[in-house]
Amino acid sequence: MSFYENVFIARQDLTPNKVTELADKFAAVIEQNGGKVTKREDWGLRTLAYKIQKNRKGYYTLFNIDAPAAAVVEMERLMRIDENLLRFLTVKVDELEEGPSVMMEPKSRKAKAEYDVEITEGE
Repeated sequence: MSFYENVFIARQDLTPNKVTELADKFAAVIEQNGGKVTKREDWGLRTLAYKIQKNRKGYYTLFNIDAPAAAVVEMERLMRIDENLLRFLTVKVDELEEGPSVMMEPKSRKAKAEYDVEITEGE
């Protein structure tokens, strides 16, 4: 089986419970087709970079998926049909991340990570 990361954005006018139900529905599709969702993160309501279908904000959710390609294709088909989703993106990765994603880290750690760059002189 292959590893995938999927992020989807749900409309801002949904309740958090409805967004959780959507995520459960997509996770069930993966499991019904022989895969599993190894990590699931709800990033909450975030401001979009630009308006999408008259929405300024959206609920972000991340899935780490270990599944055959057919399961991911079926999940994406259902995501295209669902009118509560604004956007989604699925990327095939070599290995799945352990622990929380960068989006879930505290802001102080993110800021510190930006400045922990080692600069070396060119040859």
